[in-house]
Amino acid sequence: MNYLVFGGEGFIGKHLIKYLTEELGISSSVVYSFDIREKSDFGNYHKIDVRKPIDFHIADIQNSVIFNLAAVHTTPGHPDFEYFETNIRGAENICCFAEKYNIHRIVFTSSIAPYGASEDEKYEESLPTPNTPYGISKLVAEHIFRTWQAKESNTRKLSIVRPGVVFGLGEGGNFTRLYEAQKRGFFFYPGRKDTLKASVYVKDVVRILYSTMDENASNEVSLYNLTYFPPPSIETICCTIAEVTQVSKPRILVPAGLLKVAAAVIYYTGLTIGKKFTGIHPDRVKKLMVSTNINGEKLEGSIHQLRFSLKDALEDWFNDCDKKGLF
Repeated sequence: MNYLVFGGEGFIGKHLIKYLTEELGISSSVVYSFDIREKSDFGNYHKIDVRKPIDFHIADIQNSVIFNLAAVHTTPGHPDFEYFETNIRGAENICCFAEKYNIHRIVFTSSIAPYGASEDEKYEESLPTPNTPYGISKLVAEHIFRTWQAKESNTRKLSIVRPGVVFGLGEGGNFTRLYEAQKRGFFFYPGRKDTLKASVYVKDVVRILYSTMDENASNEVSLYNLTYFPPPSIETICCTIAEVTQVSKPRILVPAGLLKVAAAVIYYTGLTIGKKFTGIHPDRVKKLMVSTNINGEKLEGSIHQLRFSLKDALEDWFNDCDKKGLF
């Protein structure tokens, strides 16, 4: 079996390759990392741009599984067309590649973004109503992969996972910024304390990506939300970080209106003077005050259920960071 990881140099991709080669003991000679990035610490790396037609051949290529993690995802952060160009065109090119070489297994890492911003609880069966270019592009990509599977539904297997916010070693995103702010005593609750934040630990994500690979005995499409059940509130996350790392719990709540105005002033002042304030954007601040109320009950009731609780995951993450001298 060959393991073809598109987006193998990204945060989740690196963890997946490490899981395959180190935890499962799969030879790196059959694990391939495909990415647009120039440099890689992984020996079996090949530069591929999924926005362009893919032509890569190896021995016994039809006996392969494709993991598609390649995406433009930071929101906000990119011009609208970049989400569509990479996420949609990439899905099309990967499907063409799979068809050309008769590859029958694809695992696609989508997102909870196709559900759209809403306080309503969302299930796998909920109607997707994406309201960002990223969410729209991911939903279209899902349908491109579904179309590929439906063309030969008796032989092709497709797994789609929709992770919430993924955290872990090397993340450098929401959870990292949250911890750093709490450590410095700068974090305050934006608008409310009960905002739900669907989230999941990266080590659970990569294990589930692998375990769903062979789930479809009937060759149907499997779909899972990847998040804690129930999703934790921002207060629960902050208090758990404080418990695990001994930093202070946040105690200040800033009214939503004041926070929006402050973020807008700082952001547009930065544009005027040519200075970028990392992490400060009106749209990002707005996201902080909207729940991602994603239901993970289907995952919890399956054989793929999470192994790390929120507390266990944070402890494991910080142990990993401590070993590398981070934080």
